[in-house]
Amino acid sequence: MKTLPNMTLRDEAVDFIDDAFLESLLQAGPPDPGEFRELLAKGLSKEALSVKETAVLLRADDPELVEELFQAARDLKNRVYGNRIVLFAPLYIGNDCVNDCLYCAFRVSNSEAVRRTLRDEELYQQVEALQNVGHKRLILVFGEHPNYDAEFIARCVRSVYDIKIGRGEIRRVNINAAPLDHEGFRVVHEAGIGTYQIFQETYHRETYAKYHPRGTRKGDFLYRLDSLDRAMESGCDDVGLGALFGLYDWRFEVLGLVSHALHLQDRFRCGPHTISFPRLRPACGVNLDETHLVNDLDFKRVIATLRVAVPYTGLILTAREEPSLRRDVMAFGVSQIDAGSRIEIGGYTEVGDAQVMDREQFQLGDIRPLDVVVRELLTDGYVPSWCTACYRLGRTGEHFMEFAIPGFIKRYCTPNALTTLKEYLVDYASNETRAAGDARIRDELAKIPDGEMKSKLIERLNTIEQSDRRDLYV
Repeated sequence: MKTLPNMTLRDEAVDFIDDAFLESLLQAGPPDPGEFRELLAKGLSKEALSVKETAVLLRADDPELVEELFQAARDLKNRVYGNRIVLFAPLYIGNDCVNDCLYCAFRVSNSEAVRRTLRDEELYQQVEALQNVGHKRLILVFGEHPNYDAEFIARCVRSVYDIKIGRGEIRRVNINAAPLDHEGFRVVHEAGIGTYQIFQETYHRETYAKYHPRGTRKGDFLYRLDSLDRAMESGCDDVGLGALFGLYDWRFEVLGLVSHALHLQDRFRCGPHTISFPRLRPACGVNLDETHLVNDLDFKRVIATLRVAVPYTGLILTAREEPSLRRDVMAFGVSQIDAGSRIEIGGYTEVGDAQVMDREQFQLGDIRPLDVVVRELLTDGYVPSWCTACYRLGRTGEHFMEFAIPGFIKRYCTPNALTTLKEYLVDYASNETRAAGDARIRDELAKIPDGEMKSKLIERLNTIEQSDRRDLYV
């Protein structure tokens, strides 16, 4: 019988969340405008803020200062990432779970949820469907259950990489799954994963205990808090943080995320690869406590504050949000989004336009097809990207920071984003999207100075247009 890994809290685990300290920072009163602007300038210089400094940004409710925060986030996003938006899709592998998280449709006590794990042939069908619309990057999502151990996760990862339909292939597989022990993380890392993503859900201990009952796997706050340390010690140098906004005060959760990012930076000389900030959504069999739901204005402040506080960390905006809101907040620092997403088990081949609530973890706000989302990005001035070059060339973890901090990522990623966009336009796009994409590529080429890099990029774009050669990156 399969068992879950040992959950013994090791002596090396570091408890870096001080609830009383974080609360005190948020109770200090409105900030001095001069200090607030000095911190925006520090962020714009691409220097990470401390937790105390981040709290100053969070305490500013004056509309003028909030607008200055938004503008700083826009400027910083453009300086670090340019106008690229990386695209991916979630693929739910199985929803068996031993936890009883009160906000989740997959919790063990929810008798309304339809339980299922994809068989090998079903996994193939899902990946085939994703490749056929142009996806190159996936995140595999697993419930926390003995059936989904490290060996099973690794086997799924290898299977996804092996599936190649026509000109399609999945070039990066990220993971959202339960915390593992060191050996488990090593097994999954050796399968070639990209980012291992574990959300703390809430950094507030009392709230964590409220939503994650004692006696369940997820009920141990410190074991989960230590999980990404174990992952990085085991070779997973790209990890992703996240909090579920709406469980507790959004400002506290931002401080928790920044605390976690700084802890990883201090201990491993490399912060998280990504931070996610999903908001609570309706779910099958779930009665939401609306006390701490985050309104749209405060949600924008979440994103903008994180962008300024952790300049080099990717920020992921998920399809939980409605299309209009996604479009509105994209400029505040977002660098990755999912698109064309379905989160029902088997959802990419078995459901139509309507969501099937008893088969998904929560309700999505945006289930538009990938082509529609890509076209909107293009018309709004963004460059949709499926680039995986840094990962494939070893520019991950601390090495990524070595490239990113001097600004190399923007210079390398723009050409690579354009070649992956060209692949999408030639192989998958509708005529309308193709026209918008070709126009965007012409505009982007005009911004690149003449020289060897531009000449090589034009050559690659022409090669993609005229041949079957793909995956041409710097």
